[in-house]
Amino acid sequence: MELRDGIRQTGAVRGFTDEAVPDAILHAILDDARFAPSGGNRQPWRVAIVADPSIRRELGAAMRPVWDEYATLVAAGRTPFTVVDPSPTVLSTTTPGNVPNDLIDNIERIPVVLAIAADLSRIAMMDKDLDRATMTGGASVYPFCWNILLAARDRGLGGVITTFASRVEPVTGPLLGLPADHALVATIFLGRPVKQLTKLSRQPVEAFTTIDRFDGSPFGV
Repeated sequence: MELRDGIRQTGAVRGFTDEAVPDAILHAILDDARFAPSGGNRQPWRVAIVADPSIRRELGAAMRPVWDEYATLVAAGRTPFTVVDPSPTVLSTTTPGNVPNDLIDNIERIPVVLAIAADLSRIAMMDKDLDRATMTGGASVYPFCWNILLAARDRGLGGVITTFASRVEPVTGPLLGLPADHALVATIFLGRPVKQLTKLSRQPVEAFTTIDRFDGSPFGV
């Protein structure tokens, strides 16, 4: 694909055909993705290709309650798991499983499941001492995750970056053999899309860009 088309047409894909992704294609995707930028070029990412059906089932089972909680908060008009004005939710015994999630419910049939970890000892966490949740460390690993989606899109595939497994890392970490001092930062699903999106809905530049300060004049041409 042309670079601009890839940037503007790579959306989240959550529905896949049963077509398998050959190992050579997956290797080529990761071979492209590794050129993502990272702080100090330390390349802190690790990838586990989750192929074992039993591990996938356990991974899906661990993520399912997180999805149920997420869906409950969305239905209540809340931003799920926000650190700003968080709203703790106690799930009722009838809540789990009410809202379908094809990725989690059918995780054994997803063509490719990737678990992405980050070596925290190789990330300069610039905001670690501020009185808020840290964010900056993601700059050294999420460009790599995004490159995986771009490289997949270039090959007619699609995918989505999810973080449900990260919320239950005490369960999913040991399941995946997460090394010490590493964080589980994403689970990426890849495959041949049932429908390949080409038009995405996004805010215009003027909606999020200002001049000099965040309370400055809108930037537009």
